[in-house]
Amino acid sequence: MSQSLHHLIFDSSIAFPERVIKVFNYQLENNPVYSRFNEVFGFSRDLSSPISIDELPLIPIRVFKEADIKSFQGEEELLFMSSGTSSMTHSRHFIKNRSVYEKAIENQFYNFFPKDQTSVVCYTPGYSENPHSSLIWMLNHLVEQDSSGLSHFIPLDQPLKKEQLEKLIQSNRKVVLFGAAFGLLDLIESGSDPLPEGAHIIETGGMKTHRREIHKSELRELLSDGFQVPPSRIHSEYGMCELLSQCYAIGGEWFETPEWMRVTVRDANDPSRICEPYEPGKLGIIDLANLYSCSFIQTDDMGMMDDQGRFKVMGRWRKAEMRGCNFLIDSET
Repeated sequence: MSQSLHHLIFDSSIAFPERVIKVFNYQLENNPVYSRFNEVFGFSRDLSSPISIDELPLIPIRVFKEADIKSFQGEEELLFMSSGTSSMTHSRHFIKNRSVYEKAIENQFYNFFPKDQTSVVCYTPGYSENPHSSLIWMLNHLVEQDSSGLSHFIPLDQPLKKEQLEKLIQSNRKVVLFGAAFGLLDLIESGSDPLPEGAHIIETGGMKTHRREIHKSELRELLSDGFQVPPSRIHSEYGMCELLSQCYAIGGEWFETPEWMRVTVRDANDPSRICEPYEPGKLGIIDLANLYSCSFIQTDDMGMMDDQGRFKVMGRWRKAEMRGCNFLIDSET
């Protein structure tokens, strides 16, 4: 059954709720941790009666630190681990089939930046020290998929100079500088040149650093001024070790989900209640690409939805354990 679900999760011709219920039933059957969690809510296997997918229980994201969240038997192909200091407990995400992650990466990224027109230039200090970083794996995959051979990682702790991008400029390909937010600010401070005309920037949020917290609007202004890139070409990516899908905020602060993913904002005191538009709460996520782990996750990220179904990330609900992709604060809280 898992192999058929593997293809079904990205099949937009099948209604999203139908795909969700199939994945939910599969994970109840094959994920002991999630199955035990659901017993509290009275959900049994083979859920077939009509139900809103918003009623399905979301497991707290911290469980990825406390247990092996697996919906499969046998060895994994990949293991992703969250970044942080050696004294921290790291989240672990066991990947049975890397092709699911590859498809999630490509379907979403190339939706905004066509594969045959785009080259990525990556700058990832901090993350490069984590051999199990899902971000590094994703960027490596995008680099490898560039048939022009022009995508690459920038050497760490060195300014980005125009001559390093000369071949890209001559190729007329779209340049996308992709990196951790504070790493990109370090690039500016080290004396990097402006990016070529038409270039885009994608920031992944913050990283473990001694820098102060800043608001997203301030970050965008600093990146725009430092690299001479208009704000409309500065984008954000929302992703994490525990998710195999990414969301992008194109030219602004509001993220859109891929069609195999759903984000809701939940009342922090009552996760079963979905907040009204523009009401802050905790982000709840259904990510069907997490087929072989758990697709139903309650994060500790604070955010809000707008009236168009987009979401904004407003930092960590508890600030004591900042993680890379959630270090920035979008608005005063």
